[in-house]
Amino acid sequence: MLTPSLKKNDKQARLLILTVSFVVFAAVAFLSKFKLQLDLGFNVHVFAAISATINTTVSILLVAALVAVRKRNYELHKKLMLSAIVLSVLFLVCYIGHHLLAGETHYGGTGAMKYIYYIILATHIPLAAIILPFILFTAYRSLTGDYARHKKLARYTWPLWLYVSVTGVLVYLLISPYYL
Repeated sequence: MLTPSLKKNDKQARLLILTVSFVVFAAVAFLSKFKLQLDLGFNVHVFAAISATINTTVSILLVAALVAVRKRNYELHKKLMLSAIVLSVLFLVCYIGHHLLAGETHYGGTGAMKYIYYIILATHIPLAAIILPFILFTAYRSLTGDYARHKKLARYTWPLWLYVSVTGVLVYLLISPYYL
């Protein structure tokens, strides 16, 4: 196992993780109500494409990290997971930027694809809203060397995070033809 990177302080970590998670959730919810009227001189939907590319990369990193940990390559696993976290922060910036600049886009498909889109969206949104504290608690457990609790929590966090990441890309692929 790896040497812990952080000193364990569960009370302080819990407060910080829950505060960050609440602020991010509130910011996304609050900012989704607004659209900035700015002409940046380029198609602002590029931010959605960047977000989808980041999510694709995060999905690949998550799978690679699972392979690394199964091979007991903990150092590589740590680097891959921390990279996925950093990219997820970048994703969040692009996601908020896109929604602030482009506003809301409505799905224009019909038939079975419409139902598939809304089923994916109905599962993606609530899971995306709740996954952040799980990611942060899982990372905290590992960084403090609490590997038993890290592994127990990661069994739930990892598949949910992967699902949110993959379905985020699917949502983009399904709705991007309807960007104006």
